[in-house]
Amino acid sequence: MPLSFRHEEIIAIARDIGRVTVEDLSQRFDVSPQTIRRDLGELCDDGILTRVHGGAILSSGLANIGYSTRRQIAQTEKDAIGQLCADTIPNDCSMFINIGTTTEAVARALRRHRDIMAITNNLNVANILAENDQCEVVVAGGVLRRSDGGLVGEATGDFVRQFKVDYAIIGVSAIDEDGALLDFDYREVRVAQEIIKNARRTFLVADSSKFTRGAPVRIGSLTDIDTFFTDVDPPDLIRDLCRASEVRIIVVDQGQQANTA
Repeated sequence: MPLSFRHEEIIAIARDIGRVTVEDLSQRFDVSPQTIRRDLGELCDDGILTRVHGGAILSSGLANIGYSTRRQIAQTEKDAIGQLCADTIPNDCSMFINIGTTTEAVARALRRHRDIMAITNNLNVANILAENDQCEVVVAGGVLRRSDGGLVGEATGDFVRQFKVDYAIIGVSAIDEDGALLDFDYREVRVAQEIIKNARRTFLVADSSKFTRGAPVRIGSLTDIDTFFTDVDPPDLIRDLCRASEVRIIVVDQGQQANTA
């Protein structure tokens, strides 16, 4: 179900304070409690929130949100991150692009690049970049995950190991406060790990919602990354870790410019 403006606002509030209540939301939006209960029910059905007495909390992170819903969350921020990352990538280079709605935003921003090769296990990325006749698109084999067009599994990892590329562009489902990069599907994680190993430089693209989410499978650490593109300044612990590990942070501001840490 498409996210309404009110749904987006409810999600943002839940990210900020961890919990929303029917009473507070009813007053904030000047709508009836019944309307808010319906909103919360829809967001819970999509796996974004979990119902508790009197309201809802962010989901536990044991299962990912559906692909169609993920595409709508923070869409403007993801597009800005994607453009910022693409602006850093030169023409005449090779890259991996993995599964994720933010990596798809990078692909959209790469449609005017010239003489590039993109190797991907994301059918959505492949279809986007097929519009660029200056891009050679290489699609990894593997098991098709119908829910989001991702290709995963041992065969996908074996395919990735055949290459050594200039850049890896990866997305994640969550970033822990200790810098761990997390996802939900261990088959996808194994592929992401191979992508990182077989690239000269690794770019992480992730919006700020990933700072408050959880996921059960570890990809690696922020210390494995060269540059982190995001939409707001990360929490202090993450900034300190990046600084100590010489990971560059590039943040999109309201003017679509980059601030570097």
